[in-house]
Amino acid sequence: MRIHGPAGLATSRLRSASGLLWPAVILGFLLLVSPGQAQKKQKVWESGAYSFSDELGGFHIRGVSGKGTRADPIVIDEEFSSATPVTLTIRTIKPIQPFDSTGDYASGIIYMRINALNSSGHAWVEFQFELQEILDQPSVFGDGLSFDQRNKTPENIGSSNFATFDRNFEPYDRLLFTKGKVDPLETAEFEFLITDYTPRWTFYLMQDPRIPSS
Repeated sequence: MRIHGPAGLATSRLRSASGLLWPAVILGFLLLVSPGQAQKKQKVWESGAYSFSDELGGFHIRGVSGKGTRADPIVIDEEFSSATPVTLTIRTIKPIQPFDSTGDYASGIIYMRINALNSSGHAWVEFQFELQEILDQPSVFGDGLSFDQRNKTPENIGSSNFATFDRNFEPYDRLLFTKGKVDPLETAEFEFLITDYTPRWTFYLMQDPRIPSS
C-alpha cells in the first residue's frame, strides 16, 4: 500500500514525530487544566454574623454552628493533624451593630466553643489561643479585641480537659489552658468569650496545641 505524504518525508519520521508530538500536546493540556482541578475551592463556613476558614492551613474545620450568643455559642469542630500552631480566619459577613443580643449582627461579643480533635499522634499538655487583628502581629489594647479583657473574673472560660487557664494582655491577647492532657484521637472542648469593641471585618485566632518538651 502506498502512503501519500510530502516528498522526501519518510514514514519512520512521521511515526517518530507523532510519538513525540502527542506527549507534548497532552502535557500542555494538563498544564492548562491542572491548576483549576488541583486547587479545590476553599470551604468557608458561615454561622451567625461571621464566617470561619482554615485557609491558612495546618488544621481542618469539620463543622460550624451557632450564632455567637450566650445561649447559642459559635461551635467549631476542628481536627489537628500536627502539634504546631495554626490560625483560624474569622470574617464579618453581617452588618455591624454593637451590643446586639440576637446574633444576627456583628455585635463585638462572640461566645465561642472549640472542639479540637487531636489527630497529631502526640499528647497535648497545654493549649493556647491568641487573638490578632493583623495576621502575625500582637493584638494591643487600643484595637479593642481581647478574651473579655474588661472582665476581671470571667465565668465564660473553661475546658473539658484542662483544669486551669491564664489570660495575658499587652502586648498579646493570649489564653493558655494548663494542668491537663489531650491524648491522641481524643477531643478537647474549649469555651471562651471574644470581645471586639472596635469591630474589624477580619481578624484571626491562633491556636497552639503543646506537647511535652522532652
